[in-house]
Amino acid sequence: MSAFSVAAAPGAPRTLTQTGKIFAFATMAVGMFIALLDIQIVSASLRDIGGGLSAGTDETAWVQTSYLIAEIIVIPLSGWLSRVMSTRWLFCASAVGFTLASLLCGAAWNIQSMIAFRALQGFLGGSMVPTVFTTAFAFFSGPQIVLAAATIGALSSLAPTLGPTVGGWITDNYSWHWLFFINLVPGIFVAVVVPILIRIDKADLSLLKGADYLGMVLMALFLGCLEYTLEEGPRWDWFGDDSIRAAAWVSGIAGVAFVWRSLTIAQPVVDLRALKSCNFALGCFFSFVTGIGIFATIYLTPLFLSGVRGFSALQIGLAIFSTGLFQVCAIPVYTVLAKRIDLRWLMMFGLGCFALSMWFFTPITHDWGWRQLLLPQAFRGFAQQFAVAPTVTLTLGGLAPNRLKLASGLFNLMRNLGGAIGIAACGTILNNRTNLHLERLAEHLTTANPAMTALLQRTTAHDTVLAGGDAAKGGAMALKSLWLLTWNEAQTLSFSDAFLSIALCFIIATVMVPLMKKVVRPKAPPADAH
Repeated sequence: MSAFSVAAAPGAPRTLTQTGKIFAFATMAVGMFIALLDIQIVSASLRDIGGGLSAGTDETAWVQTSYLIAEIIVIPLSGWLSRVMSTRWLFCASAVGFTLASLLCGAAWNIQSMIAFRALQGFLGGSMVPTVFTTAFAFFSGPQIVLAAATIGALSSLAPTLGPTVGGWITDNYSWHWLFFINLVPGIFVAVVVPILIRIDKADLSLLKGADYLGMVLMALFLGCLEYTLEEGPRWDWFGDDSIRAAAWVSGIAGVAFVWRSLTIAQPVVDLRALKSCNFALGCFFSFVTGIGIFATIYLTPLFLSGVRGFSALQIGLAIFSTGLFQVCAIPVYTVLAKRIDLRWLMMFGLGCFALSMWFFTPITHDWGWRQLLLPQAFRGFAQQFAVAPTVTLTLGGLAPNRLKLASGLFNLMRNLGGAIGIAACGTILNNRTNLHLERLAEHLTTANPAMTALLQRTTAHDTVLAGGDAAKGGAMALKSLWLLTWNEAQTLSFSDAFLSIALCFIIATVMVPLMKKVVRPKAPPADAH
């Protein structure tokens, strides 16, 4: 008899043993991990991809933007899709599509094909993320769900955190093509194993008839245009750009129409009524805030290291590796404490520590490297585990199984929306505050400042020698060096402002945790009963 099944009554389907459930869940978790890893795996390697495909910076940015737009559209659809196709076949189709799209990305011949294949990769792979949440709550209960939620929480925040590290190492040691080819083996493994083991529900093709297709279109317009606005807004002066302004209007109108339709139609594509539950609504808010913290920090740190320090992709990856390492170390600590302490207080501890880790970033200077980043990143990695894992359990653990599929898509959507809004807000802070700090620093760069005058004289003398004794050229080189130094300082100060803003978001979230209620798991038949 297989280790993954037990004997059943004649005519009844075989059911998974506990070992089988763990293996099946772990296989799905692998799929979720590679889908989340690919969000950020290209972030430290965009210059290499752009160079390989002869693309400019603006075009190369779409390698990441197209993936995010496609993924954010499909994640809330996954609940309805899993009811239509069943969880196992949706996950299998998602894994197959993601693997094929990864192959196409690695074989892309120009930037246009890369952008199209990345959008396909995000859309086809996005359903692997929320279906893991529903499977965990279907398979496990009691202390087991604590460990499963801890695993999901770790992977959902660890994967994007490790993305730049893995991507940087691959790009420096092999080539950017392998950023995508590494998905082939795990993708095939997941696509083969999941249909064999997962039996938690059945397909219901009758849902295709009379489905809320208008709601799907409205949601796609709302989320797609919103993601575009948030991603491109900081680079194009927000509403000063015609395309950004048009996308924002479409997103706003479609969003209002989508919410109205979802609340008035009998079978909406996304269950917004779940927000009537206080725990679920608060959990979505906490998911939103943790999305801000995880994705915005991943955005800021590599940007600082590449823009201010001039680090390579591998150096960036190694510098931020400590976050993932300390999060992994936090998993057993959290698992032990979660069996003894109310999850609400563990979540409060995690959110508070996350705020403190952002505060540790605020003294940042232009010469910070991995040593200076070690403490705040280690603290953040530890805090992520305590902030994300209990949020999953408290938010989804109290929902009835028939609502869990649709609600988990909304819960995951909020994390991605938080990341998109957080990155956009930080991009705007960097743009605006850098200019402000530059003006304030420039006010002190006058002949009345003896320190500046002495520095300029020394630099001019040095650069004149380098220029072969040409004093005019040496003076121009010295002024340029002074401007670059001032610009770097202004940039660094703006990074400090961005980290402080994230800290304030987590302080607000921390004080709201007592509003959460202790979760009570609803009774349900076994997941593999049929």
